[in-house]
Amino acid sequence: MEDLGRDKSALVNELARERLNTTQEALRKPWTSAISGAISTAVGAFIPIVPFFFMSGYRAVVWAAASLVAHFAVGAAKSLVTIRSWWSSGLEMTFVGAVEGLVTFLIGIGLGRIGGWSAT
Repeated sequence: MEDLGRDKSALVNELARERLNTTQEALRKPWTSAISGAISTAVGAFIPIVPFFFMSGYRAVVWAAASLVAHFAVGAAKSLVTIRSWWSSGLEMTFVGAVEGLVTFLIGIGLGRIGGWSAT
């Protein structure tokens, strides 16, 4: 432990590994990180819109909101590789998903009014 205090580079590497759950090896592959992040975001964003292929209106919105359970599960699972508690991480992901859904819903309403489409 005393060696880390003397070697600032080793200290920074250890803090990054411990606090951010990352390593220098992971940071050397930015394209892999970017592609995996983009794919997981696309898949995650697709799940809430599936109900709109089969129904419309508020019924579809309610079914889409059920995807918040998946957001909580992903957040809780994320805690396996971070130092945060499972419920805190799950609630954070649920909140992010709810805000994301609300913003997307409002954008859809706005586009519907601009284009003259009906949301019902």
